[in-house]
Amino acid sequence: MTTPPPIAPPRAAATSPRSILIRRAGRASSIAPFGLPGRLDSLTSLRFFAAFAVFAHHFTGLGGKTGLGRAPAIFPYSQLGAHGVTFFFVLSGFLLTWVFKPHEHPIAFYWRRAARIWPAVLVSAILAVYVFYVEARLTIDWPGVIASLFLVQNWFPHINPSLPGNPVTWTLSVEILFYALFPLLARIVVRLRTVHLAALSALGLVGMYAVNWWAVTHTSTAMAAWVMRHPVVYLPQFLLGMTFAVALQRGWRPRLHPAIPIGLLALYVYGYFHARLYLSKAGIAQLEYTLRPTLAVLAALLIVAFVQREVAGHRGVMNSKPLILLGTWSYCFYLLHHSISRWATYEWGRIPDNNSALFTLLGMGLFVTALSWVLHSLVEEPANRWLVRHIPARWRRVAPSSSR
Repeated sequence: MTTPPPIAPPRAAATSPRSILIRRAGRASSIAPFGLPGRLDSLTSLRFFAAFAVFAHHFTGLGGKTGLGRAPAIFPYSQLGAHGVTFFFVLSGFLLTWVFKPHEHPIAFYWRRAARIWPAVLVSAILAVYVFYVEARLTIDWPGVIASLFLVQNWFPHINPSLPGNPVTWTLSVEILFYALFPLLARIVVRLRTVHLAALSALGLVGMYAVNWWAVTHTSTAMAAWVMRHPVVYLPQFLLGMTFAVALQRGWRPRLHPAIPIGLLALYVYGYFHARLYLSKAGIAQLEYTLRPTLAVLAALLIVAFVQREVAGHRGVMNSKPLILLGTWSYCFYLLHHSISRWATYEWGRIPDNNSALFTLLGMGLFVTALSWVLHSLVEEPANRWLVRHIPARWRRVAPSSSR
């Protein structure tokens, strides 16, 4: 049978974005559907900046009172660094969908996720329990600590302290729900029209805003804080990441240079704190309720901006090896940073609140990075490889993926 002629002239076809993607995919370490590269180095690099933002938040402390030191050059803006976790929630939805294998056994998927996250959680918990209980001279609440080791602490409203074990692992308790639902959720998402996915994502973010409003106005402060840490509340951010992954895989290519979402994020952070100076109490409350949905959208735009450049063959600073390495270690960095920062506070007390604190922040960041490399090299990566090699054969087999 005669092969039909190509739609585009040969010269155009050879340089089309899709042909470039296919050639790049041949060199990629993993392949997503439609010939797109499965490995996205720019997103790996961005993970480090999100983790460092969380570190800056914990270093300066809540309200500038509980951390090691406060530098006026970055405070109060560093307080929004806590929402670096929003980037991780959106990124999880994006990346899991980007490399989704429809015929992978769900048990194999769960096994690989556990192999990736749990070994480093268990090891970092040793330091965290010492710092947050022994050094703090608090009685160890074993039910809470054990719940944190199994990453289910967010499901219990009256657990004490509210962030037991390694406090930062509350976000992993959220991720566990994402992982549990993903094999089913992904099969639904990839069958929906993009416009319907976008509508569901928008409705989810509106629901997130509404839940925040309701929790603050109808429950106690402690209960509202628990509600806004509950894993279900963050599902819209995960779905948003999934939606953008599907849209890009289906050919959506907005003209979005990375400078645009970066600029929008900087303007929003600046405007957020300055708006609080002029808004009424009710206006500030509304600003708070919209914070998480707004940052989720900005995170999604940031991801899209870098991904579309990378799949089109553009390489920039985010594709540099040093930043990729930092991004590779960022999970361990995230697990360790708060323990180190709090330990330093217990040992030496707060440092003066001036811009010299930036040098301490950078020095501590380098120290935590070195520890992160050790934890990644000796625990996270070798344990992951060993566990993945030992996935039982009956769950390991993957049928050839069909077109989506």
